[in-house]
Amino acid sequence: MTRDATYSDLLRLETLLDLQRTLHDPPQRDELLFIVIHQVSELWLKLMYHELAEARREIAADTLPEALKHFARVKAIQEQLIAAWKVLNTMTPADYLEFRHVLGTSSGFQSWGYRLVEYILGNKDPSYLDVHRHDAAIVARLQAALGEPSLYDEVLRLLARRGFDLPAAILARDWTRPFAGHEAAIRAWLVIYRAPREHWDLYDLAEKLMDIEGLFQRWRFDHMSAVERVIGHQPGTGGSAGVAFLKKALDQRFFHDLHEVRNRLIYG
Repeated sequence: MTRDATYSDLLRLETLLDLQRTLHDPPQRDELLFIVIHQVSELWLKLMYHELAEARREIAADTLPEALKHFARVKAIQEQLIAAWKVLNTMTPADYLEFRHVLGTSSGFQSWGYRLVEYILGNKDPSYLDVHRHDAAIVARLQAALGEPSLYDEVLRLLARRGFDLPAAILARDWTRPFAGHEAAIRAWLVIYRAPREHWDLYDLAEKLMDIEGLFQRWRFDHMSAVERVIGHQPGTGGSAGVAFLKKALDQRFFHDLHEVRNRLIYG
């Protein structure tokens, strides 16, 4: 990039703005809307994964203030992802029917950018690789993410470094498997939550994780609502279960210990 590069050169606008190619001939009114919303969401997911990976690195390096700065950006990104559904909700069922048939076997379930985010947040499910078997490069990237510690795995390691008694079984486990919580971790969080001023940075870290999970659930719920508004309970594109699958996803949690600790605290 030269010093006299223009705004268009910097952002490669000619390439970027050529990517919103409609499939229907002639293009239908809301086809461009559908493509733009999903492309923009993929860009936000890319940035979200980058920020989560940086936060994980900062936690591993015991630099929590820097990690929390990345969390603040992640939450702002999540708000943008949630806001996108409001724009998509301006598309009616009749509008969607004008071009749905040209979407073929494509489905949001095939978003590997979304899968990277889920993997780093701890929803480790190797079966999701199957949908990408046609692309060896994507499978390799997802397998690498699957085999790395999740964000919460690094948080548990941090707790151990701070002197909390956590067994080796959860500190050096098979990272490709989801972590469903552990009694020792819950006991550690109970100590922190019962004396937050004494453990303020860890308490704040835990609450920021819950913020991220809460916003993720809002995004999932608004996604489900947007799909239900347009296609009801019919199957989605690409053979997906549509609303039924999205509703099931609402039951998924990333930070089980942080949910359980709320059940153990005694108020009054």
